[in-house]
Amino acid sequence: EVQLVESGGGLVQAGGSLRLSCVVSGFAFDEYAIAWFRQAPGKEREGVSCISNYDKSTYYIDSVKGRFTISSDSAKNTVYLQMNSLKPEDTAVYYCAVDLYEFCNEATIQASHDYWGQGTQVTVSS
Repeated sequence: EVQLVESGGGLVQAGGSLRLSCVVSGFAFDEYAIAWFRQAPGKEREGVSCISNYDKSTYYIDSVKGRFTISSDSAKNTVYLQMNSLKPEDTAVYYCAVDLYEFCNEATIQASHDYWGQGTQVTVSS
């Protein structure tokens, strides 16, 4: 059974930092990409970033480039999202997700994913 468990969310002031973690089990961690999504109240879910454990490619949407960094630790089956210079518009529930996508690019985070975590709330106050 594929399981994803996110943690690390919280309340932070604008300009602050958080590091989200996603522990993946029951999945070929080293062979596929893992993505982070977020959904703000009243808005559609959007892909934020992904990393391929297959070829180490990464992708970020424009609004987080230079502020967020995605990384992966195969020994721990964990993907991290380091979020710096947080803005109120980053407030959302953040989810990690996987599917059988080897590579990470814009198409990956726009594609459907079958396996999701429960989400972790990130709130950035102004």
